[in-house]
Order: sequence, then structure tokens, then C-alpha cells
Amino acid sequence: MKPLVIITGPTAVGKTATSVELAKRINGEIISADSIQVYKYLDIGSAKVTKEEMDGVRHYLIDEFEPDEEFDITVFKNKALEYIDKIYAKGKVPIIAGGTGFYIQSVLFDIKFDDAGADYDYRRELEELCKKEGPEYLHNLLRKIDSKSAEIIHYNNTKRVIRALEYYKATGNPISEHNEEQRKNESPYNFIYFVLNDDREKLYERINKRVDIMVEQGLFEEVGNLIKMGYSSELNSMQGIGYREVFDYFAGKMTKEETVEKIKLNTRHFAKRQLTWFKREKSVTMVDIGDFDYDREKILSYMIQLLKDKQIIL
Repeated sequence: MKPLVIITGPTAVGKTATSVELAKRINGEIISADSIQVYKYLDIGSAKVTKEEMDGVRHYLIDEFEPDEEFDITVFKNKALEYIDKIYAKGKVPIIAGGTGFYIQSVLFDIKFDDAGADYDYRRELEELCKKEGPEYLHNLLRKIDSKSAEIIHYNNTKRVIRALEYYKATGNPISEHNEEQRKNESPYNFIYFVLNDDREKLYERINKRVDIMVEQGLFEEVGNLIKMGYSSELNSMQGIGYREVFDYFAGKMTKEETVEKIKLNTRHFAKRQLTWFKREKSVTMVDIGDFDYDREKILSYMIQLLKDKQIIL
């Protein structure tokens, strides 16, 4: 079984710096599991890793798609598998790093995506309903027939909400049941699935500070430029937290101060949902950074020892 390292956790916990430093020490390259950093021009709001932060480590699935191009879990899985093979061919260790748990799961456990239930007429009907009634209305429909999916799919992720409703209409079964079955798959890799975590209050403090820094760095100007480039708020790429709220600001729905607070609140809620997801995943290794005195050197030493114990590295 070939080696694979996962580094994930809630937003603002320190995944980027940890994954880069680990990659340098174990001869690794990084595949991003982030649904927004994959897009060009969406830099500040996605906290996209910079060239300086990469520190010479090759990253994949960063800046690879235009904002109006299709990118979903199927595309992610296919691209990630292609890059994993490239990394192996170089004699290096692939590291999947990022906070999108479903993306990680798709590769780690070779999740099969069932096309059963594809009903394009019903899909268009739901899309029109969303425009008329709003995404929360669709999300409430989902909650009535598949509460498990509703818990882990944000109401603004209309593509996944519609897919789940579509699947239920066609099969009579919740898509969460299909996903649970797929989660029982054995992984084809010799892997370690690190989940970085921290005390919730400290994590929330870092999230609030990060949002303030994004605003200082020009988040509102970044979205203004995207609007000038002709990109619509309805694009999937613009559903990321930070982008959809600032689009609402430019539409006159909120003041700047209200927008900033909304971004902070939504990011904190997102981090909570991320942790719920990761804690229910099988075979994870929780790394509470406070237990290591917030010392990255101690965290890395711990990770490397576990990688040696599992013979993922020599």
C-alpha cells in the first residue's frame, strides 16, 4: 500500500504552515483540498497559500480553475488521483491538506459517486425555486427528508442541497445513507489522517483576527474587482464564506461593519461543522495543538514519529 498523509482541521487552525513544514521534512508535495483556493483571483477571501508560504514546496489544485469553470468533488477526486501518481513517480510522499472533508474522504476511501437520480428537469425546477424562495427554503426541504445531510451541507451550498433532493426523489433513499455505505470502504493507502484542533475559544479568536486581516488586505476590493471582471454572485466559486457576504454588501443588503461581523459568524459556524465532520470520520489522529504548547516543532516531531511507526516514511 502506497503512502498518503492527510493534514486537515477547522479553518484558521494552522494547516498551511504545518503541511508545508512537514512536506519539507518528509520529501512531500501538497495537494490542496480546498474548494475555493482552486480558483484564480480568489486570493484574500480564501486565505490562499502564497508563494512565500509554499517555501519551495510544490502545491497542486491552487489557482488552476477560472471562477466560472466547473469544479466539484468528482473533478477534485480525478485531479487528486492524477497528482498523487505524479508525486509517486517523483519518489515523493503526497500530502492532502485542506479543510474540505468530503473531498478528502473521496480520495482516501475511494468513494464512488452514484449517478442514480440524475433528473435534469427536477434540478432546473429546484434551481428556479431557489431563485424565487432562497437557499434556506431548499435547505429546509432537505432537512425534512434527510436531516443528516442537512447537518453537514450548508444552506448556501445549493449545488449539494439540490443533488441530495434529486437523489431522494429518484431513489426514495437519503443520499446520506449512500455516503455512509461508501464510508465503510477500506482505504487503498497506508495513511495517517491528522486532524489539527484547538480550544474552541482560541480558535474563534484566531478566526475573528483572520477576518480583520483579510479586510485590511483588501477583501472588499478583491470582490469589487471580481464584479468588474463580470463574475456573478451565483457562481459556485462565489459561495465561499467571505465572498457571498461581500457580494451582499455590494448589493446594498448590509453595511460594511455588518458584513464583517457576518463573515466572522459564518466562519465560526463553518469551523464548528468541520470539527463535527472530522470527529466522526474513522481512523483520524486528533492533534490538539494546545497539548503541544502551540509549539510547531513539537507537533511536527510527534507527526513524524507516527509516520515512522506506521512505516509511511523511513
